[in-house]
Amino acid sequence: MRAALVVFLLLLPAWAARAQAPTEAGAPTGHSRPSLSRAERRAIAKQQREADKAQAAAKKNAPAAPALSERDREVSESLFVDGVKFVLLEDYPKALDRLGKAYSFNPTNAALNYKLAEASLLSGNLRDATNYGAAAVRLDPKNAYYYLLLAQAQASQKQYDAATRTYAALVKEVPNSGGYLFNLSDLYLAQGKLPEALATLAQAEQQFGPSDEVSFKKQQIYLKQNKLDLALAEGNKLVAANPDQPRYVLAQAQMYAANDRLPDAIRLAQQALRLDPGSAGAHLLLADAYRQQKQPEASEKELRLAFDSPALDIDNAVRILASYIKQLPNPTLNQLALDLAAATVRTHPKEAKAYALSGDVQTLTGHKREARNAYLRALKYDNSRYQVWQQTVLLDAELGQTDSLLVHSERALELFPNQASMWFFNGTGLLMKKQPQQAVASLEHGRKLATDTPELLAQFDSQLGDAYHAMKEYEKSDAAYDASLAIDANNWAVLNNYSYYLSLRGQKLDKAKEMAGRVVKEFPASDTYLDTYAWVLYKQKDYAGARTALETALKTTKDASVIEHYGDVLYQLGEKEPALAAWQRARKAGGGASEFLDRKIRDRKLYE
Repeated sequence: MRAALVVFLLLLPAWAARAQAPTEAGAPTGHSRPSLSRAERRAIAKQQREADKAQAAAKKNAPAAPALSERDREVSESLFVDGVKFVLLEDYPKALDRLGKAYSFNPTNAALNYKLAEASLLSGNLRDATNYGAAAVRLDPKNAYYYLLLAQAQASQKQYDAATRTYAALVKEVPNSGGYLFNLSDLYLAQGKLPEALATLAQAEQQFGPSDEVSFKKQQIYLKQNKLDLALAEGNKLVAANPDQPRYVLAQAQMYAANDRLPDAIRLAQQALRLDPGSAGAHLLLADAYRQQKQPEASEKELRLAFDSPALDIDNAVRILASYIKQLPNPTLNQLALDLAAATVRTHPKEAKAYALSGDVQTLTGHKREARNAYLRALKYDNSRYQVWQQTVLLDAELGQTDSLLVHSERALELFPNQASMWFFNGTGLLMKKQPQQAVASLEHGRKLATDTPELLAQFDSQLGDAYHAMKEYEKSDAAYDASLAIDANNWAVLNNYSYYLSLRGQKLDKAKEMAGRVVKEFPASDTYLDTYAWVLYKQKDYAGARTALETALKTTKDASVIEHYGDVLYQLGEKEPALAAWQRARKAGGGASEFLDRKIRDRKLYE
């Protein structure tokens, strides 16, 4: 079995690790210290003595170390046991203190050197960890754990050559350690030593026989060496050894596709589908291959089959749909994107991401109501994504669903109270609901959160201008409009509203004319903007100019207020019968006319 590159701790009996005792004075807060019984301490001491015997047997030709007295041995064993205990408690300063004192009695003990290396590594002292680890390996060259710890200490210092030599020595010196050949090959790969990695894998293959892992690693190396034929040969070996496994066939097809060998890629992808008809990966590969071969119908067919497969991972579906979203709206792609989004929802009916992507596609293809409903389904499964809330309330506003806008913005603000744009939507909803005082409260609060975003700040000021006007707080309204225009002088909606409200009040008419004139110059066919400009002229008693502007607007408008204004202008010009006819047309046009319209028609007289 392959071993991971990790620290292997000396194994203590389970009962030793679980035993608990009152905290010692000076111990770190929050740790309970295990108290070892005499029997347990004797067991650990015995473990050390056995390590000493094994070490002595391994060094028959080495000079004999001075024998320890019985008292020194007992002191050393006691210190060793305490050191092990503090390592387990992660109190490394005390562990190093106890183990260091034990080392002064018995510096040639392999287990003691190993434990000092471990404590040093865990405390971040990599140099000491390397030195003690090397000593442990030298003193007991048959213990795999010692090599592993030394290799980790070396790798942690980016001493990859040294770590590689340590693994090579481990495989050579320790019986039954062939599994570490894979670790050794990984180290060679990390250093870019591809021939050495191949040789190590060949050694592993010789010892363990052919394996998927070896073949895949060899493929990676051959590809890095630009030896495509050898990489493909390894893939063919895998396919031949596993003829009933579609994943090997598909992996080989993907390698062909990645190297522009499309006929071979198509052949193997079709083979994979015969083994696994529901393989989303095979359908996607075929879709891309056919696209590259300029076969759009075949490509689209395979893409649809992939999206209809439950095996298509949601993240892959999202990735592919996102690539289409970047190209929308597009008449040639709209329907395909809609169908793929619907398929994603069908195959992943409880995935918020599926509904959110569907909402994006619906939005971009002009299906606003369906998009808003898709976003709401996404929020049902995951309400933590602010962007989805933002899209939802934006569509509420565009659809004119004020009640929904208020409900959804209030829910969003419970989750995201510091999002300025959501306060903007909430304030806008309140303004649409004709609750200007509450609207001002939301808008002023949100404005404080938007001080670092000038564009959003301008939008807040624009809405505050409308809200304060509705409350008849005209100075605040004008100040808000001016603040908005200071950020964006070409905000046409603000220029239009500001000039219109000034005309209604009969104030600052020269300023109103200048603003409205700029808007009309930019949008000479807009009936709304022409009506504003005409009304400013009307208030300046420039009835002829107002008539000209309104007659241009009347070419396209069906707005009752515009038609009524035209009647008012005609009346002021002395054309009373045409004025009456205009007022009557305004009444037939429906809502939007003033409260005086019926009186004007009844009395054939202008009321303002």
